[in-house]
Amino acid sequence: MTIAKSHQKPLFFLCFLYSRSVSQKKKLEFVRTNRGGDITFHGPGHLVGYPILNLNNFKKNISWFMRTLENILIECLNTYNIDAYQKKGLTGVWVNDEKIGAQGVKISRWVTMHGFSLNINTDLSFFDMIVPCGIANCKVTSMEKLLGAPLNMQEVKLNIVKAFNENIHLSDRELIACL
Repeated sequence: MTIAKSHQKPLFFLCFLYSRSVSQKKKLEFVRTNRGGDITFHGPGHLVGYPILNLNNFKKNISWFMRTLENILIECLNTYNIDAYQKKGLTGVWVNDEKIGAQGVKISRWVTMHGFSLNINTDLSFFDMIVPCGIANCKVTSMEKLLGAPLNMQEVKLNIVKAFNENIHLSDRELIACL
């Protein structure tokens, strides 16, 4: 799994359509991608993980993979006493009816690409410019907002790797994380 440090500059990732008026007003960069979902934001303080797995070696089940990614984020958040959960009918991780973790994946020949993101010390104002993940009236939160102080990104990454290993069950040799 690759866990990337957050982008140094704000980026919006697109799957389908976006408003050119937003990008022209704010002089923001938009990146078209081939993953599932709608528009999302990645920027400083945002953790992005792209597990690349051959689901033939696990379960050939997209729903299982998506729920497992959610469980990884939930378990990580639980280590900070944040009560996170899955929301019926929606993809992602939620706290107090606000989205804290998002997912956008592509699977080709049962090999996964793209993955998840977690709002840690994220400037949430960027989400005001989009409809996060295509969900109307979606409120977004971060670990920093919930806990009242910025978190150590490296520590959160290590907790993600631990939760990943508990859910996906790879040996230490198989689990490669860029931390």
